[in-house]
Amino acid sequence: MAIRKKTNKNPPMLSHEFVIQNHADIVSCLAMVFLLGLMFEVTSKFAVLFITVQYNVTITTNELEETTVNHFHHGIKDLATTFFYMLVAIIMHAIIQEYVLDKINRKKHFSKTKHSKFNESGQLSTFYLFSFGWGASLLLSENLLSNPVSLWEGYPHTLMPFQLKFFFVCQLAYWLHALPELYFQKTKKEDIPRQLVYIFLYLVHIAGAYILNLNRLGLVLLVLHYFVELLFHVSRLIYFSNESRQAGFTIWAVLFVLGRLLTLSLSVLTVGFGLATSENQGFDLAAGNFNVIFVRITVLATICITQAFMMWKFINFQLRRWREHAQAQTLKKKQAPSKSKSKKDKANGVNGVNAHAGDSPKARKEKSS
Repeated sequence: MAIRKKTNKNPPMLSHEFVIQNHADIVSCLAMVFLLGLMFEVTSKFAVLFITVQYNVTITTNELEETTVNHFHHGIKDLATTFFYMLVAIIMHAIIQEYVLDKINRKKHFSKTKHSKFNESGQLSTFYLFSFGWGASLLLSENLLSNPVSLWEGYPHTLMPFQLKFFFVCQLAYWLHALPELYFQKTKKEDIPRQLVYIFLYLVHIAGAYILNLNRLGLVLLVLHYFVELLFHVSRLIYFSNESRQAGFTIWAVLFVLGRLLTLSLSVLTVGFGLATSENQGFDLAAGNFNVIFVRITVLATICITQAFMMWKFINFQLRRWREHAQAQTLKKKQAPSKSKSKKDKANGVNGVNAHAGDSPKARKEKSS
């Protein structure tokens, strides 16, 4: 993420620089078009597809009092809803950048490298904090923590409460918005492959859990992963403000490894054992049932490969940090003797001068000879 320099010159209309400088206003106008469409009967049916959550199913419960509960399932129309909230994510990204991160950057006077990393951590820590809080509240309301069997019991979980479906729509929208942000934020060419990799991984796993009706497992794993990532980016923000504060990275390193182990354990328990022993076996696209051995192996293989890739990146990161720390310690040890030697030389020189200070010029000449 490069530093955006504000100039008084107005770039040409519809040029690259014009779009980058005014992308938030352009996207806001586009979002307003959909909102204004709700006001007119001709366009309201079209605008509703983008703004409201689709595929509503009303269920009547036969208890002491009949109550109706609204649930939702997924479908092709969710692409329109995801697109609209992707526009909202771009607008929120610009607001956080301009009114929070840019003001801090101007006060701290970060270098270009730190400026880019600070912006990245600032944006992601905000998103992770919001998503972790939202996801944790869903875990409590759905009793997924107190009843882990519900992760696979009753599969396929085609019906979702409104909050759960909206959570997944917003997750997909956020990671899709990260693609145009690579252009809007003038991301360096060498950083684009790295960012494309993790954006692709997020989209594959979230969309896979959503489409395959593994939304409960996906929710648990996302909350766990977001908590660990939140700690890392908060630690990096603290490090930028004071480089001596690195305790957060140590805590993050321990939780990162534990998070990978928990992710693998829950995935194997749910997909490898829970769904494998479930009575509802077979492939039924209309019913949303994907409980066949090929799908289960593909899901587990994808999760295992991703966790192995993350651990490989983590180990390389830690080795690089240890190597840099060792080099810094070696330089300090080399500099210490040279400094002490120079101090001794200075001290000897001063003592020599003091020793001959009381001698006459003739005596000094005789001593020197």
